[in-house]
Amino acid sequence: MQTTFEPRDLVLRDGRHVRVRAVLPSDDEEILQAFDHLSPQARYTRFMTTVQNANVERLRERLASFPAKGLAIAATVPASDGIDIVGTASFMVVAEGGACEFAISIVDDWGGAGLGRQLMEALIDAARRRGLARMHGFVLSTNRAMLRLAERLGFAVNADPDDFSIRIVTLAL
Repeated sequence: MQTTFEPRDLVLRDGRHVRVRAVLPSDDEEILQAFDHLSPQARYTRFMTTVQNANVERLRERLASFPAKGLAIAATVPASDGIDIVGTASFMVVAEGGACEFAISIVDDWGGAGLGRQLMEALIDAARRRGLARMHGFVLSTNRAMLRLAERLGFAVNADPDDFSIRIVTLAL
């Protein structure tokens, strides 16, 4: 079952405003621009490896898979060229029985203002409305901010039995 994502305007803890909406295949250039604004540490935290350049082909394949295989949402702000994407969150349905895997990325200048929490709450709500049973993600054990957020949102945090540097966070929807 697919659901649509209703756009919404949010105010962050620091007073900045963002518009959250579903990602479109035509957002690829804005997503690439957002990638360029991630620090090397933010890229490492998100991709769990050193990444210097975006994989454009993989990005476009992933964008084309939504909404059939999942959902991606973006936080946007006005910019001189139209909009800038300052954060994204997505889930992909990964198994029969209603499991999905999430990913989230926040541009460095927008971290610490509650954007990650608001994107995750919107993503969890959308997964529930889609009828999914559980959401999980893989988080570096050194990514304390994401682990704290996951715990505050009700995710169980467990060690990955195959990799001590990874934590698997799981939420029953």
